[in-house]
Amino acid sequence: MKIDDVPVVGWIMGLFGGEDIDYGVPVVLIGIAFLIFSLGYIGVSQSQVFTFLVAIAPIWLPLLTFLVFFQVYTMMIGKKFALKTGRVIYEVILPPEVFKSPQAMEYVFTQIYQKANPDNLMETYLDGKRPLPLTFELVSRGGDIHLYVTIPGKNAQGFSDAIYAQYPGVELREVDLDYTAEIPNNLKGISFMSFHIAKKKDGELPINTYVDMQMDKLPKEEEKVDPMTPMLEVLAGIEPEQQMWVQFHCKAHREKGFKMGQLQTKGTWEKKAQAKIDEIMNNGLDDPNEPGAYPRITPGQRSLVESIERNMSKSPFEFACRIVYLSTKNDHHYDGSLFARMSRMIAAFDGANGLGIRWRTDYNYKFLSDPFGKKIPALKKAEIKEYKKRALYPKAGSMGYKIMTAEEMATIFHLPGTVAMTPTLHRVTSARAEAPSNLPIGDLPR
Repeated sequence: MKIDDVPVVGWIMGLFGGEDIDYGVPVVLIGIAFLIFSLGYIGVSQSQVFTFLVAIAPIWLPLLTFLVFFQVYTMMIGKKFALKTGRVIYEVILPPEVFKSPQAMEYVFTQIYQKANPDNLMETYLDGKRPLPLTFELVSRGGDIHLYVTIPGKNAQGFSDAIYAQYPGVELREVDLDYTAEIPNNLKGISFMSFHIAKKKDGELPINTYVDMQMDKLPKEEEKVDPMTPMLEVLAGIEPEQQMWVQFHCKAHREKGFKMGQLQTKGTWEKKAQAKIDEIMNNGLDDPNEPGAYPRITPGQRSLVESIERNMSKSPFEFACRIVYLSTKNDHHYDGSLFARMSRMIAAFDGANGLGIRWRTDYNYKFLSDPFGKKIPALKKAEIKEYKKRALYPKAGSMGYKIMTAEEMATIFHLPGTVAMTPTLHRVTSARAEAPSNLPIGDLPR
């Protein structure tokens, strides 16, 4: 049972969450007040409760200590593994023409999908072996758009091989100085806002993909409807004093368990996807208990089932997105109207599922969530540091990773063709080729 389904408590948390109120502190205070009232009502004094907790401390204290130690240790050993592996930052320079559909990018995602399953517990708890995150980034500085990819060092060669194979005219430039280095961690003199984007519904429900948009049929360039173009236009339309960074996080999805570094065992997403298919099919039965009953489903339900089944055969990733907006001057240059445009630029992916803003570094009711004005600045500083580290630590239940397959990810991030007329989108200026191997080579005249 989910906590949202608990009577009263679920309603309170849903109400607060819907209004973007941080319900952590109110729920704790309500719980403490309810506990004191309940114990006082049955005649139990506070001193008796405290004595009882101390008496059973040999039971709960070691357990609590182990849980805290386990979480901290696994996080520490995972960071050690990531640092040892290293990270490479590529700037992706688009070729002059891209005639391929996003299916080419899907092949790239499939080839770099690595579960990093440990062979034994030593690799898990001594080496910290685990799937490392990849990030695909769209960066606009004053409307000048660049594409970046950050990838673990051991996977860099595989990524470059895959993308060169699918996009022969593309150029990868290894970046020595990260573009984020120009922004100070204390954000002094900078207006800053960070948004987290995720699937609105459960991960087994797919978004509208390039297959649903029939981009896999390879229409003429002028007939393409590329869902990336609204995003690129928003990025190109900002002012010179502004910056907008879009960071797509992904890491290979795999089962969870003690061998993988988790105390709880959890299977992969395919079981939930199959359960969703069964739910749709059973709802179409006149009598689910009747042998040989044939489901009567609508064309929309049939299309949804086909979409889920198609995505079940694709490589699954755990996906999240962060969008950062900065104004390097002052609040006078801070354009709040961009947020509405930003929320619409991801509407092109809406289908059975969609993408939506799940969290941001602000609150609707600051007097409840941040009465002293300290929490929001701390969140903003944490966000800029996490962005630079290419890390994502969920700060609310709705902003965690959701399942997204290679097909869905290729729809969101791929190399756009000339249908994206954005003039500030960097492309290779001319095609390059090697000289023919059969040219005569002789001694030059002295």
